[in-house]
Amino acid sequence: MRGRVTAESEWVAVDWGTSNLRVWGIGSGGRVLFARASAQGMATLAPDAYPRILADILAPDIAPAGRPIDALICGMAGARHGWMEAPYLDAPADLGTLAGAAVTASEPGARLCARILPGVCQRGGGVEDVMRGEETQLLGLTTLVPHFSGIVCMPGTHCKWVVLSGRRVQRFATVMTGELFDVLRAHSVLRHACTGSGQGPDHAEGFNIGLVAGVDAPQRLPAMLFKVRAGALLSARTPDWCAGYLSGLLIGAEIGAQREWIGSGDLALVGSTGLVELYAQAMAKVGKQALIIDGHVASLAGLMAARQARD
Repeated sequence: MRGRVTAESEWVAVDWGTSNLRVWGIGSGGRVLFARASAQGMATLAPDAYPRILADILAPDIAPAGRPIDALICGMAGARHGWMEAPYLDAPADLGTLAGAAVTASEPGARLCARILPGVCQRGGGVEDVMRGEETQLLGLTTLVPHFSGIVCMPGTHCKWVVLSGRRVQRFATVMTGELFDVLRAHSVLRHACTGSGQGPDHAEGFNIGLVAGVDAPQRLPAMLFKVRAGALLSARTPDWCAGYLSGLLIGAEIGAQREWIGSGDLALVGSTGLVELYAQAMAKVGKQALIIDGHVASLAGLMAARQARD
């Protein structure tokens, strides 16, 4: 039996990332009526699978027939190999224009009227860069924290560093710290040392030692990485210590290398709770306190703000 939320949902907010899909049913006054998630991210899908996947995850709450329901989508569904490519806005970019640049992905007559928000790109020799999904989180940040201007660090597989002035993305850079950690831990010689659960006091100790080393000398990162393997062989470092050291070393080196971005202005961290807390520890090593915003909260706030701007 379907719940009453079906009739009350005015539109659907969708965050479609590389690894995960999240949807929220939105009722009158912006009330969240339901929230669902799955592991059916862009990386696992062919372009023609998107309408079915979206309909399936919404099936418990959205009837297959009835009045048209808007589905506003951010993230990798708009990538070149996603559902339908949503062309990038060029930085400097006004986030208030995201909804106006959305592309319509659904077929005429479909129950769900799917519109995909664009990403933001940076062109020019040596500064080329792209983001998809983070721009909507940034819009959400400006909604949750009005008048914020400063640096936004967005930890993840590909961490984004953004200079944000109000709702204007001035410039940004991507640092592949998260992916480097995954590759080194699973596919390099370091994998023999990093087999632990990633928890416990040994992990915390290793993280803190690696963090200090990375922040203090980011230019020495290639030379310090092998200490993970050597520490396991010669100093009886546990797998949890080694995994912690590798994580701390990579995050610390990122913060140390990006130190000139931080400056004396405001700083916000946007992302998953556990990861932004690790980055907050790193920021504290360089004397910087950060405002912390949950990434899912920011995504939903950004989707709501984008739809409001469209209306």
